[in-house]
Amino acid sequence: MAIDRVLNSQSKDKAEKNFNFALRPQSLAECIGQSSIKEKLAIATEAAQKRGEPLDHILFYGPPGLGKTTLAHVIANEMGAKIKTTSGPALVKQGDIMGLLSNVGTGDVLFIDEIHRLSTPVEEFIYPAMEDFKVDFTVDSGMHAKTINFPLKRFTLIGATTRAGLLSAPLRGRFGMMHHLEFYNTAELTTIIERSAELLNLESESDALSLIASRSRGTPRVANRLLRRVRDYAQVKGSGRLTRDIVEKSLEMEQIDALGLDRLDRSFLMALAKIYNGGPAGIEALAATLGEERDTLEDVVEPYLLQIGFVRRTKRGREITSAACKHLGLSLKNIGENTDSEKDFFE
Repeated sequence: MAIDRVLNSQSKDKAEKNFNFALRPQSLAECIGQSSIKEKLAIATEAAQKRGEPLDHILFYGPPGLGKTTLAHVIANEMGAKIKTTSGPALVKQGDIMGLLSNVGTGDVLFIDEIHRLSTPVEEFIYPAMEDFKVDFTVDSGMHAKTINFPLKRFTLIGATTRAGLLSAPLRGRFGMMHHLEFYNTAELTTIIERSAELLNLESESDALSLIASRSRGTPRVANRLLRRVRDYAQVKGSGRLTRDIVEKSLEMEQIDALGLDRLDRSFLMALAKIYNGGPAGIEALAATLGEERDTLEDVVEPYLLQIGFVRRTKRGREITSAACKHLGLSLKNIGENTDSEKDFFE
């Protein structure tokens, strides 16, 4: 279910990646939101350029879809450097990362997405690369094995993760800068969508774009995806112009409510409310009830529900809040009773 969600903040396919790449800002000045992080990065990049040195290694962490990859490319542009990108799961053995490191030039950026998923051998291999810009590469094996000390150019490693807590302390400690990306507010998302609509030559009403922004869960990637869906709907069911009425009908078809919750979000809350009497309930139990992966609930569903105050995390498990009950039309007193609304969400 989660894979096909419109509101899934994970990047879906190559077409969407290309779409997002076309809308990606090229400089810090073009970036919208994350003002504190932008200010720190602007100072760091300018100082590094004045000294003629590469930037410190940087770690971006936070929920998916907030711009970690975008910021990595923007930093490379600001530094006038090339960027090589890869991901943690793609780097299984030392040879995988060695090929990248040996081709990185002075001042270049190596971007590793999902860096928390690096294998232990690769993680330990890059420690000296990050600290001393050299690696000890083992050639052959057994009695013929020999270690070659390979010097590297001074580069900047930028890591991105949705699970900073899964990074080992030695790896985390080697990053000179660590920045947590926050969810965006509606005004910031509206500005982002306005820029995207302009790049796509879309005619639109301002209140139509702000409506899309208010349903985007504080996430630019979701906002741009909804813009694509609404654009398709407008071209088929309307004149191609984005009006408030067209947007409302399009989002209603996608079952996205006024707070940006979709069917899976509501199912998560209803399971917590009706099956587990409001909680506390463990994430494994909720995943089994909904037939979803635990990672899907933790990475895709929970962050936004926690941010808007609909779910609490306790030592004993997840609990629903009175605000969520109000949104679902439930009362805390009859939270364990069966209602017609429960059937609606689970059918």
